[in-house]
Amino acid sequence: MKIGIIGAGNIGGNLTRRLTALGHDVSVANSRGPHTLAELAAETGATPVTAAEAARGAEIVVVTVPLKAVPGLPSGLFDEAAPGAAVIDTGNYYPKERDGRIAAIEDGLPESRWTEQHLGHPVVKAFNGTYAQDIIERPLPAGHPERIAVPVAGDDEAAKETVRRLIDELGFDTVDAGGIDESWRQQPATPVYGLRAGAEAVTKALAEASRERSAAFTA
Repeated sequence: MKIGIIGAGNIGGNLTRRLTALGHDVSVANSRGPHTLAELAAETGATPVTAAEAARGAEIVVVTVPLKAVPGLPSGLFDEAAPGAAVIDTGNYYPKERDGRIAAIEDGLPESRWTEQHLGHPVVKAFNGTYAQDIIERPLPAGHPERIAVPVAGDDEAAKETVRRLIDELGFDTVDAGGIDESWRQQPATPVYGLRAGAEAVTKALAEASRERSAAFTA
């Protein structure tokens, strides 16, 4: 598939490495410009592009930037994406250490719903609680008893299924975590956030989540 990745930090960089190794056509962008991605491009064969170009023709676009940077992404970002393109949101709200106070999220709006509103395109929430190094070090074949499961939330069922198939190809199981209005169940400080476990434990952790934010994740 043609895949665009916006954000070349730990998650974006490691997804670039794995997805190119699997044979996908990957374009990658960051906030500093394509010239700063020469090393990653040489390592992986990915095409360095601007953020505005990353989604062009893409069947899947991964948005993996700090939450505070989402409103600054180019308008019409997905206008030239492939029809029905799936957009993966890996973001988290870290008000104290990075993002500052975002009133709508503090008032209870799920983080991915806020991101979706700014992007103007439905999103599928995945990989937000995954350790970046696990993307490289912990993929396992389907059926392996130690295979990690990733919760996946989204309103667009077709896009969610596309993302789940890609995650399976990457070497991880998935658990359907419901729609974006339920995606708070995988936000920071919930039981599933950072959980390295199989589908049964991930399903249980999602069910045990509380909407009350811990002090560490409120402004």
